[in-house]
Amino acid sequence: MIQLTNPATFWLTGLFFFLAIFGRYVLFSLAFWWLFNVSMKEQFASRAVQTRPRKNGQDRREIGWSLLTSLIFTAIGLSVMLAYQAGYTQIYTRLTDYPLIWYPASIILTLFLHETYYYWLHRWMHRPGVYRWVHKTHHDSITTSPWTAFSFHPLESTLQAIVIPALLFVFPLHVSAVGIILMIMTVSSAINHLNTEIYPRDFDQHWLGRWLIGATHHSLHHAQFRFNYGLYFTFWDKWMRTESPDFHRLFGEKTKPKLTSEQEMVHQES
Repeated sequence: MIQLTNPATFWLTGLFFFLAIFGRYVLFSLAFWWLFNVSMKEQFASRAVQTRPRKNGQDRREIGWSLLTSLIFTAIGLSVMLAYQAGYTQIYTRLTDYPLIWYPASIILTLFLHETYYYWLHRWMHRPGVYRWVHKTHHDSITTSPWTAFSFHPLESTLQAIVIPALLFVFPLHVSAVGIILMIMTVSSAINHLNTEIYPRDFDQHWLGRWLIGATHHSLHHAQFRFNYGLYFTFWDKWMRTESPDFHRLFGEKTKPKLTSEQEMVHQES
């Protein structure tokens, strides 16, 4: 295990953490942007949730905020590693230290607690006296893209980043489980901000899909502000009746089968 007491090791580890965090953001953002805006543009052209053009320089601004967010995540990650080496956290490295069933259960529990924390934090950030100081930076991106995923004011970045590290002091998590949770967080955020619905038709009614947030669901939050506060899942929005009444209709519109040229001609003639 790397010891961070040596200053050179500390800064090298910090650089590695930053490259991993920011690099992961860039990699997934580029991958989703290329996949659904270049490679599969024709198939998904009708699935854009909002047609409003993005502002000039929006990509650049979002990447800048995301760079700052990555630095904050790096600082918190280094703090957790220092706490782990001092024996304060519940992180474990041997799978046999706990029953194997605890491994998936700990991931599910962490995601549920993270979802709960974020939902209520998100609603608080929309309070008039809080919004302009904490959350407005993220909402400057009315029409989102994968680059929006980490575009937060530093105060919001910090508030978002502290929950999972805090849980590492409360109950045990295998080090690889932490990695899986962070990967889910990155992929989910990229999908939710994609502004192109990638889930199949009727997925919003599927036994699994009805609980997952996607581009249509989260884009409505950016457009309407007072609905759809969830992070990964829709259950808090459903329980608290804060899911947009336009969601299912818009999801159906964006995922309806694309008409062929002949079908369009018949439709126009009728």
